[in-house]
Amino acid sequence: MYKIAKKRSLNPTVTEMQILSPLVAAKAKPGQFIILRVDEDGERIPLTVAGVNKDEGTVKIIFQIVGATTEKLNHKNEGESIQDFVGPLGVPTHTEGIKKVCIVGGGVGCAIAMPVAEEFHRLGAEVTSIIGFRSKDLLILEDEFRACSDKLVVMTDDGSYARHGNVTVPLKEMLEAGEKFDLIITIGPLIMMKFVTLAAKPFGVPVTVSMNPIMIDGTGMCGCCRLTLNRDGERITKFACVDGPDFNGYEVDFDEAMSRGRMYFEFERHAHEETCNLFKKAEA
Repeated sequence: MYKIAKKRSLNPTVTEMQILSPLVAAKAKPGQFIILRVDEDGERIPLTVAGVNKDEGTVKIIFQIVGATTEKLNHKNEGESIQDFVGPLGVPTHTEGIKKVCIVGGGVGCAIAMPVAEEFHRLGAEVTSIIGFRSKDLLILEDEFRACSDKLVVMTDDGSYARHGNVTVPLKEMLEAGEKFDLIITIGPLIMMKFVTLAAKPFGVPVTVSMNPIMIDGTGMCGCCRLTLNRDGERITKFACVDGPDFNGYEVDFDEAMSRGRMYFEFERHAHEETCNLFKKAEA
C-alpha cells in the first residue's frame, strides 16, 4: 500500500497528490510515468510523474477527474493509501544538448510539461513556456511555470484570463519574428499537439510530442498503446509505454491516434456516472 502524503485541488476538476514511494522517487525522471491501482479490484491507469522529493520519498501526480478510477482516487484523502504504484516507466525526456527550448502545454497536459520545463531550467537552458486553458477557472501551475521559465505566455480560449486565443498564436508569432529554438516540446490534447506540430513545420524546428494513448500493462505486452509513425515513407508501429511517451511530432499519425482515443468514450462516461452515484449514495 502507498500512503497519500499530501493532497490539494488545483481547480474543480484537477487534483494534485504526493504519494509516499521512496523507490520510485529515487529513480524517476521528467517525462516518465507510473501506473497505479486505487484498490485491489481497480483498473490500472497511467499517470505522469509531475515531480519528486527524494528527501521525503514522495512522487507528485496530477490528474483530471474524468473517469471512474480518477473519481475513486479523488475521494482518497491525506493519510489514506492506494493499492499499487509502479514505476518509473517509459523513456525520460531527451535534454542533452538543448540550449533553447519552447515548452507548449495545454490543459492538464501542463502537469506533464511543468517538470520538463523545470529540468531544462535546472540544466541552464533558456526556457520559453506557452500554456493554454479553456478558461481562467481551469488554470493550473502558473506560478510554477513562471519560476522556471525565462519567458511565459498564458492563453485562454475564451479570453477570461491573460491572452485570448490558443497556444499556436504566440508560437507562430515568435517563429515568424525569427525566434530560434533547438526544440519545441508540446504536451496536451492530441488536437493541440497536432496543430503545434503543423505550426512549427514551415520553420523546420524539431517537435517532440508526449503521447498518452490507452494503456494497460505499461510493459509493451498488451499492445493497447500502439501508435503509427510515418518514417521515411514507411508506416511503423511503436508502443508509447516502452518506446515513448515522447515521439517526433512530424512522424505521428495524429488522426489515427485521435480515433483510437475515442473508442471507449461512452463506456468511460457511463462508468464515471455510476461511480459518482455510488459516492453520492454513500455520503447521503
